[in-house]
Amino acid sequence: MSQFNMRQIQELQAKMMKAQEELGKATVEVTAGGGAIKIVINGHQQFQSVEISPEVVNPEEVEFLQDLVLAACNEAVQKSQEMAAQSMSKLTGGLKIPGLM
Repeated sequence: MSQFNMRQIQELQAKMMKAQEELGKATVEVTAGGGAIKIVINGHQQFQSVEISPEVVNPEEVEFLQDLVLAACNEAVQKSQEMAAQSMSKLTGGLKIPGLM
């Protein structure tokens, strides 16, 4: 980090704070089961909504529904993390800075 001066570090910190704020507003939408399950998550990995089509709510197939929801949640988290990593990578120029991502 010796190549950066204090002003540059402060500018980078301000940009990173803005990027974090924007990630909180950005969302990723994922579906599973041909659209039967829809998950929306933001860039902070906070779920915004879960929608389940009534057609897949069958008391005899609860495990199937649970599997669909779990698959959608896992994919949503992965896509949200990818979105966050891309956002931070733009700021750091691809440098791996400990504690950022």
